[in-house]
Amino acid sequence: MAAVRVLIIDDHPLFREGLKSLLLTLDPTTHVQQCARVLDACALPDAELIELVLLDLNLPGASRLDALAAVRGHFEAASVVIVSGDDDPATIEACIQAGAAGFIPKDTDPAATVQALRGVTSQGIYLPPQALAARAQRVAPAPLQFTPHAPVAEAFSDRQMAVLHSLLQGKSNKLIARDIGIAEGTVKAHLWAVYQRLGVSNRAQAMYRAHELGLVGQLGPRPAPRKKREW
Repeated sequence: MAAVRVLIIDDHPLFREGLKSLLLTLDPTTHVQQCARVLDACALPDAELIELVLLDLNLPGASRLDALAAVRGHFEAASVVIVSGDDDPATIEACIQAGAAGFIPKDTDPAATVQALRGVTSQGIYLPPQALAARAQRVAPAPLQFTPHAPVAEAFSDRQMAVLHSLLQGKSNKLIARDIGIAEGTVKAHLWAVYQRLGVSNRAQAMYRAHELGLVGQLGPRPAPRKKREW
């Protein structure tokens, strides 16, 4: 598997270096770039090569979800995972609904952070256990619509799994259609079918439900980048 290309956007140099060290511990071939501001990140060349962005939610001069939107718009092929000290469940869910592919609280202990980074570098998707627990306390679980004891992934076609994986990585319907090579209307049809099977109605709900069912582990590795070029 090709080395993952990661961009860290955080205004604390020591924290950036700490994340970089953990990433290189997981895979010494990982390509890591760093920026202190969203503006600087969006000025980098070869944005299409970035596969994963680790974004601090509270940056000087950047308005939280607006910063997320700017990064998602510029690095449209990348999974954008929030790394923040604000781990309020409502904040996490808002970020997921706005297109983040995951959320890693900054107070996560090193071992758990390594596990989270392993998840986002391999699949581009991660939710912290406390977010899932908080949702479980306020939302009744959707009725299970799958055959007991059978892999959940068997309920979906290969194309539906591909569409779901891309959706959970924060990709737009237009980009999903381009990546997979199908019409945007077909993407919407697949998403409707997936939502029906999961018993959800939007992206954030699908993300939480996929984790609850253990479906994330069945999604397979992140797709290979569309364009390969050396930095």
